[in-house]
Amino acid sequence: MTEQHETPGGVSGGALRGSDGSRPGDGRKDIPQATVARLATYLRVLAGIADEGVAIVSSEELAVAAGVNSAKLRKDLSFLGPNGVRGVGYDVVKLRARIEDVLGLAQGHRVVLVGAGNLGRALVGYGGFRRRGFSVVGIFDSDPRLVGAEVAGLAVADVAQLTDQVGALAPTIAVIAVPDAAAQQVCDRLVAAGLRSILSFAPCELHAPAAVQIRRVDLAVELQMLSFETARDAPPPEVAHAVSGRIARRAPGARGGGAANRVSGRSRSNSSHSATEPSSKGSVVTP
Repeated sequence: MTEQHETPGGVSGGALRGSDGSRPGDGRKDIPQATVARLATYLRVLAGIADEGVAIVSSEELAVAAGVNSAKLRKDLSFLGPNGVRGVGYDVVKLRARIEDVLGLAQGHRVVLVGAGNLGRALVGYGGFRRRGFSVVGIFDSDPRLVGAEVAGLAVADVAQLTDQVGALAPTIAVIAVPDAAAQQVCDRLVAAGLRSILSFAPCELHAPAAVQIRRVDLAVELQMLSFETARDAPPPEVAHAVSGRIARRAPGARGGGAANRVSGRSRSNSSHSATEPSSKGSVVTP
């Protein structure tokens, strides 16, 4: 089996058990992966709203802040069971706790990271993870120059000690931030140590047993997607040249300016881009 082991069509019902082991509702449909990604966005928005002291938020306000339409937001939240009061809105604290419970964040997560290079140090130093329930408890590397160094208050341990230390650290998630050539070997070590949830920043495909959940973040692919969007929205070279030529031939101060205005109007119209819906091409984790 390869990475991205997921239940077809969404997250399995087992993932919807509450912290006490109970299901939030009998016969509940599986939550689609796209909805899970948006739930994470709603959770981030709700955290910001709570910090501002807001107690109640309407579906329209929450939808605008999350970058979706209110109908989609209400459909997403319907997977969580009864939420909110018609004409009143959602209780921010309760909705936040409900989403955290469904996403499995109620008890928090202990994270180990393998790879103390530039990317690894940046990830460990990002304070947003702890605020969202993810605590980095161990850092490992194979480079003798890095082993023993301190990163964000943690001493970098030799990756050879990974299996021995997993028992004491009790991590629930592992992050791989090593070069391609070492990624599969690191993945194998993590699986052998008992890790079943892995986030990899190595762009190569990783192989693991079906019971292991692997998510991959390829930053180069994200940049390539942005490059595609830029190229798609840009006018063809011949059109840009023709427009430039017509504008250049107009004498400064010439009467009317209608053609130039019409060209400018068309340019603005062609370059407009709807932002009412978030892109589905984004990554799972957005530090």
